[in-house]
Amino acid sequence: MQKVNIGIIGGAGYTGGELLRVLLRHPNAYITFVHSTSNAGEPVIKVHADLVGDTELKFAANIDQNIDVLFLCVGHGDAKKFLAANEIKSGIKIIDLSQDFRLAATSNIVDKQFVYGLPELQKAAIQKANYIANPGCFATAIQLGLLPLAAKGLLNEVYTTGITGSTGAGQGLATTSHFSWRANNIQAYKTLQHQHLNEIGESLASLQGNKNAEVNFVPWRGDFTRGIFVTSVVASELSVEEVYAIYDAYYEAHPFTHVSKNNIDLKQVVNTNKCLIHIEKQGNKIAIHSVIDNLLKGAVGQAVQNMNLIFGLEEGTGLQLKANYF
Repeated sequence: MQKVNIGIIGGAGYTGGELLRVLLRHPNAYITFVHSTSNAGEPVIKVHADLVGDTELKFAANIDQNIDVLFLCVGHGDAKKFLAANEIKSGIKIIDLSQDFRLAATSNIVDKQFVYGLPELQKAAIQKANYIANPGCFATAIQLGLLPLAAKGLLNEVYTTGITGSTGAGQGLATTSHFSWRANNIQAYKTLQHQHLNEIGESLASLQGNKNAEVNFVPWRGDFTRGIFVTSVVASELSVEEVYAIYDAYYEAHPFTHVSKNNIDLKQVVNTNKCLIHIEKQGNKIAIHSVIDNLLKGAVGQAVQNMNLIFGLEEGTGLQLKANYF
């Protein structure tokens, strides 16, 4: 069986812990090291208590370059700093979970050209890539709800709302990530100016050519830990049956995105790499609902999906995860 030797930078945060949880159960994965400056020498289970009994790994202070792929689970801005300060030898694939290389204008550093890693948009390019910029969580949920219409040139103006759990804010403490603030509370933030809008715009433009598709996005902080629920509203004269046919055809070859004619909810996708999409129509307006787990399909699951594609593994290897429905 092919083994993929893996290094992880930034292993102490939410994405680092979630990546470990997935990779420890991946039949082709061998974790060579998990790097954390602040926890060097400590057992991984001291930080990630859910892994007790699963691993005896300790956090490393050094970077072992006898690996096949390096995951960067660091904060925004820190991936670029890390690669500028550390020369990673040629031949090592890199999958970056920050936003540092997602846009065309920022997608390269020295000799490394990053490919935007949304499999439902450009699977063939990912399979040939050495360096992957993993999409943002909100960006993933919104784009998966819109790509089929964009591919048909049917998007003009889009009005989108989305709510996310507290893990989307990362592990660092802030006023809006404390339990006492989040509980029984919601809040709009970064209205019409969320950082993921730029990558969404580039993806939609790549499908629609010069036809502009303006996305007006209002994100919300929710009083739950994980998951994203997005609703996008667009004008269309197509019947709901015609829209479903477009979506079914677009996602037929993509194993993690499923189109449902029944109402969808977060519990169906939390703890999985799935995206579920449901469509409704009233008058000349279509509402596209999409749900994902922000830590999996919105981050780590998608990163492992990209790893599978790069190394010629079956796309869903290690990602057949069960939703926590009850």
